[in-house]
Amino acid sequence: MHWLDPDYLPVTSGVVERFIINPDGEVDGFLLTDQILVHTPPHLSDQLKSAIRPGDSVRVRGVKPRGAEVIAAVSVETTTGSIVIDHGPEAIEAESGDEPANTTRVPMDASGTVRLTLFAPKGQARGALLQDGTILRLGHKEAHRLVDRLQPGAQISVRGEGLATEHGRVIEIREIGQTDGTFKPIKKPKDELAEDAASDVPQAMA
Repeated sequence: MHWLDPDYLPVTSGVVERFIINPDGEVDGFLLTDQILVHTPPHLSDQLKSAIRPGDSVRVRGVKPRGAEVIAAVSVETTTGSIVIDHGPEAIEAESGDEPANTTRVPMDASGTVRLTLFAPKGQARGALLQDGTILRLGHKEAHRLVDRLQPGAQISVRGEGLATEHGRVIEIREIGQTDGTFKPIKKPKDELAEDAASDVPQAMA
């Protein structure tokens, strides 16, 4: 979204409740106290953590994709006048020259009630925030298949790999609990994928 001029975008004001983090431990959004989800690109993670804290009032300029309750932010302004603007990942890399921090994930599991569905900036479901604050993440294809399990109010149990950070736990889902108490991998085996592809091919006319 860094090609958009924030001065011409709608403004959403609110109070930051918490950061949303990705499986690498980077901030890629935050939740306002009125349940508005704001997505920010991961390359702004350090700037956002320096500029805002939970409890701060902010003004967000961004766009809302159709069919998803999320605002893709282009700029975030604090009441003190500090502004974080998305100029693209190239600008951040040129300024810092730092290598990405190494993050070692460990096996983790979680069970609970979904509070909020998490979305990518174009509106694709990419995970969920549980009532206890645990963040669940998965790929967009898997999230599309399992979207009913990511809806607010849904009960979910998962296993995966994750991190415990100052902003809470984040788990990249590998397996999801079934009604019989077993766990099933979220990625389909190759033979099932081949069967799905074959079923999509129109049958030749007799």
